[in-house]
Amino acid sequence: MQSQQFVRRTRIAASAEELFAWHAAPGALQRLTPPWEPVEVEKDGGIENGAETVLRIRVGPFSLRWVARIFDCIPGRRFRDVQVRGPFASWQHTHRMEPDGASASWLEDRIEYVLPLGWLGRCLGGWLVRRRLDRMFEYRHRITMEAFAEDRPRVSPTFAASRS
Repeated sequence: MQSQQFVRRTRIAASAEELFAWHAAPGALQRLTPPWEPVEVEKDGGIENGAETVLRIRVGPFSLRWVARIFDCIPGRRFRDVQVRGPFASWQHTHRMEPDGASASWLEDRIEYVLPLGWLGRCLGGWLVRRRLDRMFEYRHRITMEAFAEDRPRVSPTFAASRS
């Protein structure tokens, strides 16, 4: 099984503790789900070791359940969700909040995944998964940045430049 990796890292104008709390607040997963993604949250178990989240994902006329469990939770710093059942052969998503001074931090999403069907899955779906992850996490980081940017422009110059 050949593992793929995706990383998105953004500086947010909030402490790591505030950023973690925002991710742990009720409704965070719904706020972070792009409106174009055909995903329904069936169960949001929260962010603590052992908690499970269940998603229903539509793929054309079909739907499937994606069950993920939380591990390595260190409040204010990180948590990791691991696929228990779902569309990937393997999926581990580490959410890190690293302090950068008293009132800022780095939000890093690191995903290690293995597509189903081996080399065939990589050939047929690798580029599509990569593109969807890039678009989804661009959205998620922008939404997070905007949540803490009360006195700042609603879209960062970096984000605006990358959209042109």
